[in-house]
Amino acid sequence: MRKSKLLPKEEYQRMLNMSVSEITRIIGETEYKQEIDELGTTFKGIDLIEVALSWNLAKEYQKIQEITPGTLKQFTQVYLRRWDIQNVLTILRGKMQGEKPGKIKEILIPAGSLDKTILDRMLSEESPDRVIEMLKDHRMYPVFVREYPAAKEAGSFSHMENELYKHLYANIINDAKTGVKGGASFLAYIQLEIDIKNVKTLFRLRADTIEEDARDMFIPGGSLSITDFASLNAIKDTNEFIDMLKANIRNDDLHALLDELKGKAQVHDVEARLTRVQLAQMEKMSKRNPFSIHPILVYLEKKKYEVFNLRALARGKESHLPSEKIVDYLVM
Repeated sequence: MRKSKLLPKEEYQRMLNMSVSEITRIIGETEYKQEIDELGTTFKGIDLIEVALSWNLAKEYQKIQEITPGTLKQFTQVYLRRWDIQNVLTILRGKMQGEKPGKIKEILIPAGSLDKTILDRMLSEESPDRVIEMLKDHRMYPVFVREYPAAKEAGSFSHMENELYKHLYANIINDAKTGVKGGASFLAYIQLEIDIKNVKTLFRLRADTIEEDARDMFIPGGSLSITDFASLNAIKDTNEFIDMLKANIRNDDLHALLDELKGKAQVHDVEARLTRVQLAQMEKMSKRNPFSIHPILVYLEKKKYEVFNLRALARGKESHLPSEKIVDYLVM
């Protein structure tokens, strides 16, 4: 079973006391060995870890799509379309900042509907505008047409990124509701994910001094309505905010965490803890529905966070952060 190959929590605890070179050596003795060996002559240090992790994640996601049968494959492919958003935005940002195509390519994860060949062609384009033009047959294109001119002028893609994710989730929900076998299980997870995303956004908005229109940040499809979301964002008192949030989202594990968060907490710590609740809920769903899409989604997410954790460890060590700081960023 692929999940058994994921690194245990104790391994991260061990790596917290290691240098970047020691972490590289340990990673090279795991499922990442092939990538570390292949890339070791071209890259060193943190760059070697970054590229090896990206390559391995893309390879693993592609493999999962190959071996998953029937409608489960369809749901897996739909779920992985989020990487299209991340990859295109990475290319656009890289080009806007004048990065070399090779440097941008190192961090792409060709796991969505835009494969390695298409992404390579995008990288070879001279301007961000030409990259957008290449997407004219893609589902995302209407959003880019509507949002890109203002994003380009503002020099920020954050609003456009949010619109792309709203569009993605709307399409995923439509796909799940078409009556396809297993659609209800898939929808239950997607709604949980939207709830967690919206809760993370609310905590981020509370911590941010920049005044943003909360309604723009809201993703429809979960337990909260846009009116609930705006009302929650307007509450200044933390305890009142958390009590209202609990009243709107019925989830015992989330409620227990929210009670803990009534004390002061850093936003990155809140986000990591919310992600842990999400993963725990997914585990429960997969145990209740072992022949559904849930076990596959659990693995896809846990693999993503394994890469996220290893990257955070390596970057933290490279920046000489103390271990107790790094551990706050890990999702274990």
